[in-house]
Amino acid sequence: MSRARTLMVQGTASSVGKSMLVTALCRIFAQEGYRVAPFKAQNMALNSAVTADGGEIGRAQAEQAAAAGIEPTVEMNPILLKPEAEQRAQVVVRGRPWATLSAREYQARKAELLDVVAAALEHLRARYDLVLIEGAGSPAEVNLKADEIVNMRVAALAEAPVLLVGDIDRGGVFAALVGTLELLTPAERARVAGLVINKFRGDRTLLEPGLAFLEQRTGKPVVGVIPYLPAIGLAEEDSVALEEHRAVVVPGRVEVAVVQLPHLANYDDFDPLAAEANVRFLRRPAELGEPDLIVIPGTKSTAADLAWLRASGLAEAIRRAVDRGVPLLGVCGGYQMLGRCILDPERVEADQPEVPGLGLLDVVTRFASTKQTVRVAGVARAGAGVFAAVAGTPFRGYEIHHGRTERGALAPWLTVRERGGVPVTAEEGAIREDGLVAGCYIHGLFESDRFRQALLRALAARRGRAVGVTAFQRAAAYDRLADHVRRHLDLEAIHRWLQLPLRRSR
Repeated sequence: MSRARTLMVQGTASSVGKSMLVTALCRIFAQEGYRVAPFKAQNMALNSAVTADGGEIGRAQAEQAAAAGIEPTVEMNPILLKPEAEQRAQVVVRGRPWATLSAREYQARKAELLDVVAAALEHLRARYDLVLIEGAGSPAEVNLKADEIVNMRVAALAEAPVLLVGDIDRGGVFAALVGTLELLTPAERARVAGLVINKFRGDRTLLEPGLAFLEQRTGKPVVGVIPYLPAIGLAEEDSVALEEHRAVVVPGRVEVAVVQLPHLANYDDFDPLAAEANVRFLRRPAELGEPDLIVIPGTKSTAADLAWLRASGLAEAIRRAVDRGVPLLGVCGGYQMLGRCILDPERVEADQPEVPGLGLLDVVTRFASTKQTVRVAGVARAGAGVFAAVAGTPFRGYEIHHGRTERGALAPWLTVRERGGVPVTAEEGAIREDGLVAGCYIHGLFESDRFRQALLRALAARRGRAVGVTAFQRAAAYDRLADHVRRHLDLEAIHRWLQLPLRRSR
């Protein structure tokens, strides 16, 4: 059986566009009819996804698989690091928790995982025509290079030519590209087949002298200058992107305020809402205002973020807003925070065995070392207030959490009818009698069109707001991105490196 060709995308730093470019290339090669899969050996992210068999991987690799038109698998991201409080991270290996380690502890044990990386890569190469590999951070981190298992070591393992990407929008792109190459070994430098400049704004002719300099100085061709593309519509890899996020505000639309917790996880839950409503992320009470809906989202460190919520003053500001009649939704860790208390006898997250919750829902959460990662589907139940509007609407989503939450006298909000592909009938979440507060464990609820639009219409009706008519479609975003990159990247050169014929897109 022939092994897949490979191409690797590395960057001069984090957030320069590696994930974006791999996503675009996945779509482009899939449109040409190639069987293509993404791969990232090690990912550090709090935005994650669940595979069909219940494994957990980075959100970016699930996005790239979707762009390629395939189901994501744990082999596409065999190692996922999920940062926790106190400078530690949960290490997820092949979709399952492996250990919780400090940075120094992980560095000492990283060599144990090289075989896992190699096996996952070979698994994909045996099943696809092309594997598109994403690096992490920069390959020129000289203090970490000796033990790295995600950049040049993977390129050598995969026998992959490397595209090196720099972000011109942040400044210093020429120094970043030249400096990165200078810090590589001769063998590593030889693997770099071409350079790409991302997020360009302005007149290309003014850039030409710089491109000529790069090619003359490095001996590497500049194979792409990708113009800045606003509102790409892709799920971001992590909440770092929120630091540069500027919400598009449409006057008169429904307003949703999402609390930007320090360990915010899976904030792409709200991308579908942002296509049809004004979504704001906030960190201070003064930013709360009078939204139509407040959301406390998921987090990797529930107890620590709950303490932050109180210390910041947001807990009290949210309580006062609910008293004024503003609906509140908790998702996953946010749902746990809304309850009476969080019990953690095994110290899975907290330093103390019991942490008081916000007391806005009559539920109690008990943490356990077992982690639930599963895809689910179901239907919303009847309720009160704006949340009653979704009654009878179907949803699909996924769960990623430690612990179980038990209701007191409250009614469940949702009914799960399928869990991990198996038919079930299970009650999920809770809703307060007055219909102002609800919570559940389900991520991805708002990608279900009928569910999302029913809730937005109900919120709009309360205050005479509007709901946008732009349907949320990630597939359209993949096509738009592919078209954009295709226009500005030398695909003929890339096909030559890969020895794959350039085909007409299907």
